[in-house]
Amino acid sequence: MLKVAVIGSGAISRAHIESYLRFRDRCTIAAICDIYPEKAEELRKQYGLDARILKDYAELLREDIDLVSVCTPPYTHADITVDALNAGKHVVVEKPMASSLEECDRMNAAAAASGKILSVVSQNRFGDGIQKLKRALDSGLAGRIVHAQVDSYWWRGYVYYDLWWRGTWEKEGGGCTLNHAVHHIDMLQWLMGMPEQVTAVMSNTAHDNAEVEDLSIAILKYPRALAQITSSVVNHGQEQQLIFQGEKARVSMPWKAVASVSKENGFPEENAALEQELTELADKVPPLRYTGHAGQLDDVLTAIENGTGKVLVTGQEGRRTLELITAIYQAASTGMTVSLPLQSDSPFYTREGILKNAPRFYEKKNALIGFASNEITVSGEPS
Repeated sequence: MLKVAVIGSGAISRAHIESYLRFRDRCTIAAICDIYPEKAEELRKQYGLDARILKDYAELLREDIDLVSVCTPPYTHADITVDALNAGKHVVVEKPMASSLEECDRMNAAAAASGKILSVVSQNRFGDGIQKLKRALDSGLAGRIVHAQVDSYWWRGYVYYDLWWRGTWEKEGGGCTLNHAVHHIDMLQWLMGMPEQVTAVMSNTAHDNAEVEDLSIAILKYPRALAQITSSVVNHGQEQQLIFQGEKARVSMPWKAVASVSKENGFPEENAALEQELTELADKVPPLRYTGHAGQLDDVLTAIENGTGKVLVTGQEGRRTLELITAIYQAASTGMTVSLPLQSDSPFYTREGILKNAPRFYEKKNALIGFASNEITVSGEPS
């Protein structure tokens, strides 16, 4: 029986706790840690847990714990993760992995030195929709990808940024690009790889109580393809989609397959046979036993139990996603196209560099400890 601890008792911690509770025969939640112990106690009571409540995570790391879920604000991820790995614990860290690439490199170095698992939460990879899309792309039926479109459309009210750690580059690390579109950007780089160049713009259009952006648009250049990413928390309806246009067909999530062939004059004609072939291929993908956070935590628990240490979303995978986001921030902040990979001399490589060079759209105005309601919208896969 694996002993699990959850560090941080904010809204996202519930997704971890509820997922661990689905595996009661494999793990037990032994401790919850938070700088506000009363919040951790609320969780313990809510879920009927036989868990210790601690205020200092350093004390937690001295205990007999196998796996730690890091559910704290982004600016704390690196230090907690490194300390946990050095203490011999496996770690699952919430998105974003860290506030900077330098922190990612420290985290991955600690994972390599300790021999322990470091997995970055990317729950959207553990969904039936993305598995269908990946199978279709991997099959080659759509042909070489020439254009990709990522729409990460969310809506957050003005008071969203009143929470004490949100809305600042220091504590949140960025706005919607980092904290909302991160999952869709992760899926893009997982399916299509890393681009050569990034050009971007960003703005704060509706939240003058936050330093960070609430809207960004990026163009990614690949050797023979382009991709566009819109990251937003100002879009009513909260629609998310990934669209891949291949030479032979379009496939997308939510699932859609459209194929065309050329008429004699170059205008399109539907290729119904290819559309049917792609749809049949997608329909044959077996549904996952567990999806979302439960799917990822099952993946980590299995890797620990089997002693393989192999997980779908490693620290290196998490770093690639943050590198792409960092390139968007650098391009949008400097007004210049950024080439990848980013090097350590990038002005945005370190947290200090980001704090020095990122624009402050507005001043942070409020600092609430928490909201009366803990109901949140978790980034889940479109069907």
